[in-house]
Amino acid sequence: VELRDWLRVDTKAGKPLFDQLRTQVIDGVRAGALPPGSRLPTVRDLAGQLGVAANTVARAYRELESAAIVETRGRFGTFISRFDPTDAAMAAAAKEYVEVAKALGLTKSDAMRYSPTCPTSENRRQPNSSIVTVGRTGSKNGV
Repeated sequence: VELRDWLRVDTKAGKPLFDQLRTQVIDGVRAGALPPGSRLPTVRDLAGQLGVAANTVARAYRELESAAIVETRGRFGTFISRFDPTDAAMAAAAKEYVEVAKALGLTKSDAMRYSPTCPTSENRRQPNSSIVTVGRTGSKNGV
């Protein structure tokens, strides 16, 4: 299956074009349409096929690479990475969360308050809460 056969952008959607491309590549990897090692079209080729600016495709590829979903091998091109894209997507989401929290000027404790998996005084006492608090047992060096 060729990427250009199912990849589409909607210029009227409220979502930026680079983000539409990024999301569709991730979805393609998860669905198995883009298996590890698959070569992606060059930035210029894909931009021409989709009728978008080369910078749009380049930004999508950069974001996918920073999330370790794709890897660029110099003149050989851009390829789908060989590890679990869910891990990469979650790492990218966590990185984005940290960046937003920093941009808002939140302290670490303030940022943690917004995390649904972080126990707070409100959810710590709820017996049916999906949050589990685990005590620290220490490490090999006693810390």
